[in-house]
Amino acid sequence: MAHGLDDVETEQAAPLSRRAADRILAFINNLMVKASSIALVAAGFVLTYSVIVRYFLKISTDWQDETSVFLIIGAVFLSSAAVQALRGHVAIETVVGLLPPRVNRLRQILVDIASLAFCAFFAWKSWTLLHEAWVDGYHSGSTWGPPLWIPYSLMTTGMTLLSIQIVFQIMDEFRRWTPAR
Repeated sequence: MAHGLDDVETEQAAPLSRRAADRILAFINNLMVKASSIALVAAGFVLTYSVIVRYFLKISTDWQDETSVFLIIGAVFLSSAAVQALRGHVAIETVVGLLPPRVNRLRQILVDIASLAFCAFFAWKSWTLLHEAWVDGYHSGSTWGPPLWIPYSLMTTGMTLLSIQIVFQIMDEFRRWTPAR
């Protein structure tokens, strides 16, 4: 006598939740790309304003440089998972063409696992930096002195999303690697 779900119900339930997770991550990535685009445009405006005000009006621009750096940091880190979803990060395509398909899949899995190890470590360290900055009230050493939890939160969010994206890609590679039943 068997209790619980049969094999057919279990096999159908897992991909649905995975597809939902993929859709959620794709939605978040899309939001992050839009926010990153806005941040880059804003950084351009801030830097242009800074140059004009400093050159023509001889006014000090304490906050503009740091604001633009924060915006660019946010744009780079927040969009990293979306770029990884497209496999848009640095890749050596020459090697792909030289390797047999099975070896290339293994190479891709190993590269993704190494990337995950680095990105997960980076995300973990980012979380610790964010916690320290928040709890201890760290501020930038500049004259303006904005709180450092701002760039650390952007870095933390971006690296966490990137790590999740790589985990999903590794899961997809393993799913393709295993022979079909």
